[in-house]
Amino acid sequence: MSVDLRALWDFDDPAASEQRFRELAEGADEPLATYALTQVARALGLQESYGDGHALLDDLSPTDPEGRARVALERGRLLRSGGDPAGSRPQFEAAVVEARAAALEELEVDALHMVALVAEPGDRLAAHHAALTRARASKAPAARDWDASLLNNIGMEHADAGDHDAALSAFEQALAARRRIGDPARTRVAQWMVGWSLRHLGEVDRAREVQLALKAELESIGEHDPYVDEELALLDAPSGA
Repeated sequence: MSVDLRALWDFDDPAASEQRFRELAEGADEPLATYALTQVARALGLQESYGDGHALLDDLSPTDPEGRARVALERGRLLRSGGDPAGSRPQFEAAVVEARAAALEELEVDALHMVALVAEPGDRLAAHHAALTRARASKAPAARDWDASLLNNIGMEHADAGDHDAALSAFEQALAARRRIGDPARTRVAQWMVGWSLRHLGEVDRAREVQLALKAELESIGEHDPYVDEELALLDAPSGA
């Protein structure tokens, strides 16, 4: 039985996702049942039920590399979200090793992306770039598609350091990646990041153009984003800042 676990996720509704993975685990043979339960643990973490997530993972004893990689990855996510980023890093690194040994490219890139998020501040940008390099070299399309998230993270690192020129370059690349992937909602977020970065660079007219285009697109599908309105208000303020 082959199941795309990503297709069962709705990160805006982790409780519903949890239920879907529990149902999958109940009806699946091993190792799929274990894989599904690791996603239950992830969904519990997103609901801040960290203890329940750890207890579930404690009961899993996978013997295959993918199972071990998934358990380590979700254990790390629980630790990080629960306030122990230092404790999470060895778990993410173990997931990288297991996934790499089994040529599970998407899982490896996911784990590398998590390593970068918990790296020491001075090492974080290099770690994001290492994950991006691995994603771009992957044969698996799902692994390559991690470039969009990784470029966004690189942009944020530059922005946090006050280098908005470098941030804009990364956000523009992330937008191009989102357009290639074809997820309209995430593409709009990437567009917003470009506009946000332009505002920080003082490119008020270009920034306003981006946000107005986003607002028009949202209105055309009957949606509204307060963050777009907030940016437009800032751009229309006397200082344009």
